[in-house]
Amino acid sequence: MDIKSQVYKRVVAVTVTGRVDSATAADLEAALNALTNEAGSNFVLDLGGVDFLSSSGLRVLVTTLKSVRKTGGDVRLAQPSQRAIDAINLAGLDVLFKVFPDRESAIASY
Repeated sequence: MDIKSQVYKRVVAVTVTGRVDSATAADLEAALNALTNEAGSNFVLDLGGVDFLSSSGLRVLVTTLKSVRKTGGDVRLAQPSQRAIDAINLAGLDVLFKVFPDRESAIASY
């Protein structure tokens, strides 16, 4: 799994590629926690390059969402891969996240 972030004025865009599973979810969680402490509480997660999203990865998404909402922030998803969106829908988490067709529109939604 690879994680890249870019900090904008009101939002942090995080691009995740590869597998988000029990072996890598802790790395993603640590990266998102560090970014929350440093850069703010509005996130766009670009999941276009995610090959696999396990329940551990879904837990990280929900935990991050709960954490940032406490400070008035939000997590929005940009162009999730079909596998990622299938996992999110299957878990019934599609009602929690706003999904955008591309990164730019997700960033502009803030």
